[in-house]
Amino acid sequence: MSSNTYKVIVRGKFAPLTDGQRAALLARADDHDLFSARFTSEGTVTYERSLRTFTFRCLVSGAPDDGEAAIFGKAERSAAAAVRELGAGCTELNSVSSDLDDMLRRRGR
Repeated sequence: MSSNTYKVIVRGKFAPLTDGQRAALLARADDHDLFSARFTSEGTVTYERSLRTFTFRCLVSGAPDDGEAAIFGKAERSAAAAVRELGAGCTELNSVSSDLDDMLRRRGR
């Protein structure tokens, strides 16, 4: 069975933060600014110092007949885990994706 690679962007909001969580996120904000954004299989989290929202960029593998919900589900679970690793929670996740294999096929025409 073949597998396609999808570039997925997950946007979400930080769950209400304690003063300690805010301080910890702000201390690492420079490591999570827009210039650190990369599409990788592990994904990268970026956020602004306002600590309202974040963006998670990742690569997700899936079968061509996998539905969008399955691809988004994988990416959103990874995003939630990455935000938890930063010591915070998240809400209101929304995702968009692009099929890299499809883009490469169209470019080759």
